[in-house]
Amino acid sequence: MGEAIRVFDWSKTALGPLADWPATLKTAVGMMVNSRFPKCVVWGPDYISIFNDAFVPILGGKDNCLGRSFRDIWAEVWPEIGPLVEKAYAGEATFIEDLPLILERSGYPEQAWFTFCYSPIRDEEGRIGGMMDTVMETTPKMLAERNARIVNSELAHRMKNTLAVVGAIANQTFNASASIGEAQHVFGQRLRALADAHSLLTQASWAGAPIRSIVEGAIAPHRGSAEAVEIEGAPLELAAQQALSLALAVNELATNALKYGAWSVPGGTIRISWKIGRPNSDDIFQFLWLEENGPLVQAPKTTGFGSRLLERVVAQDFRGEVALRYEPGGFRYALTTTMSCLSF
Repeated sequence: MGEAIRVFDWSKTALGPLADWPATLKTAVGMMVNSRFPKCVVWGPDYISIFNDAFVPILGGKDNCLGRSFRDIWAEVWPEIGPLVEKAYAGEATFIEDLPLILERSGYPEQAWFTFCYSPIRDEEGRIGGMMDTVMETTPKMLAERNARIVNSELAHRMKNTLAVVGAIANQTFNASASIGEAQHVFGQRLRALADAHSLLTQASWAGAPIRSIVEGAIAPHRGSAEAVEIEGAPLELAAQQALSLALAVNELATNALKYGAWSVPGGTIRISWKIGRPNSDDIFQFLWLEENGPLVQAPKTTGFGSRLLERVVAQDFRGEVALRYEPGGFRYALTTTMSCLSF
């Protein structure tokens, strides 16, 4: 970043050419560049940003930030940090630990935490020219603490729920199947989907599991070629019960697709996608299963365990709504809820 600062065309900013900078700014930038702690100098009424190498990972996927306004770089969290910047410009330093912020630095809303200090920078005459942002991201620590709390308080509860789920699967499967052989096969598939989800949750100490891993694990035993399915969605951690519920639901959808839907004919494809909003907000979360180029589908005449799982259990566990549509173009399954209903 030292080299990047030297070759940057500062004449296009309110700071003007590097040679004309005030001594105070040059000194602050020199100290910042030689620090291994994440730092950013914010200067002037336009909040021009100059940062060091250690600060770059905090920016994530935000591009072309050097020389831009600090307010523009962090526009999505300016209501939270803007008043703190104003306090620094008024001469009052601020130190905050583990401040939660929802960032847009990777193409999707992301919950993160930061410990930082905003310190005013004064010139030779005591006037405030800007501030120094000294910051550490504490997201891994906060997630680890949250996961530990979940493990300590809910592991026994989760195990009881799992046993209840197994019992319900067994009862419904054997009561609804035409033969023992069919029941054993279906029961085995459902248990395998549950076991795969359990494996992911165990790796994460039962705190939650990535939605992509849940989906890929549930369809893995059923999918044929890679071209037969498309999976798209931003990274998202699901709570334990929701992960189990979605794993069983996707297994049912994949099984039905093999028997009656898109995967039962050559050329049939399935698109699985989800969209997310800001964590812990009323923004919409939607999970979609879309079948294309398959046979004409019709709604089943009877309701079995799979239908009840897809419609009632998933809706209850996600505290949302489910829609099943048997369209000429293919079967559609949609789960809709809010991001606040996905919180741990």
